[in-house]
Amino acid sequence: MASAAAADPGAAYKLLLSCPAGLPRSRVSVKFDQSFDRIPHPDAALEESISEIWNQRLKQNPSSYSGTKFRYGGHAVHYKDEPNKEYCVSLHLGLTDYSTFVGTNLNPLWEKFLVPSEDDSVHCQHMSNPLGNGAIVQTSDEKIIVLQRSYNVGEFPGYFVFPGGHSEPQEIGILAHQTDEKDLGVLNERVSQEMFDGIIREVVEETGVPANSLTEPIFIGISCREMNVRPTAFFFTKCNIDSSGVQELYSRAQHGFESTKMYAVSEEELRGMTDRMPGCHRGGFALYEMMKNDAKKHENEQYAPLRNTTPYAFV
Repeated sequence: MASAAAADPGAAYKLLLSCPAGLPRSRVSVKFDQSFDRIPHPDAALEESISEIWNQRLKQNPSSYSGTKFRYGGHAVHYKDEPNKEYCVSLHLGLTDYSTFVGTNLNPLWEKFLVPSEDDSVHCQHMSNPLGNGAIVQTSDEKIIVLQRSYNVGEFPGYFVFPGGHSEPQEIGILAHQTDEKDLGVLNERVSQEMFDGIIREVVEETGVPANSLTEPIFIGISCREMNVRPTAFFFTKCNIDSSGVQELYSRAQHGFESTKMYAVSEEELRGMTDRMPGCHRGGFALYEMMKNDAKKHENEQYAPLRNTTPYAFV
């Protein structure tokens, strides 16, 4: 990581959470609450720069839209009751929007928004920090899908990335926090489901593969690009179509304009491409390698991906 980061500062990453056994939907929950929203910075001038930078972006691209996003505010690990004592992850999510992301995370002064703290949620409390998502998609002939970003996108044009984007609050009817929400449990359940539905939707839109060709995704952790402190949740899913079939479907992908080319590569080829990945996606590859290594250690177990392996929280 250090050598790549020295050559390209955007390649540096850290892992916020690793779940090497992979967690199914039943073991990932969400606590969605206003307390996980961004806290305004006490420096009024720095805070004012958020709208100034967004207004500059609008002048450059009048079609820019400040959509609502889920904000990453941390996570917690807990264990289910007997008999299995399986560990589960709870994601702490608030709300933010694209204009605040541009004005904080992508601000030239972004480091001034950070708070000195070993606690990542405190360290980034003044940042927008929308939670991105990414998928390690394995084809039926055991290749991994990688996209090359378009040269017209705002962040890291031309870089290699895994399919992904964001889970969307609007998809489940959330435009703002509802103070009169009667059943918070139902709301949290809807947001939890959107974490998994959202990554399938992104894979379908960006690659063209049908949703019914993909297995239920498993959650493998969260990486963070050190530049701009950009958090991304990563998932693993298998596709029952081979690499040549996936390539054919890509030409008709709904959001194919976001990338210029699709690659279906071996694990070794993928490792060679990581130096040209943004840090958050390099972290995604690291999470995938941890999952693979963990599975190899227990390859004789029938349900290796769903074992009760202890997660790693990084500080």
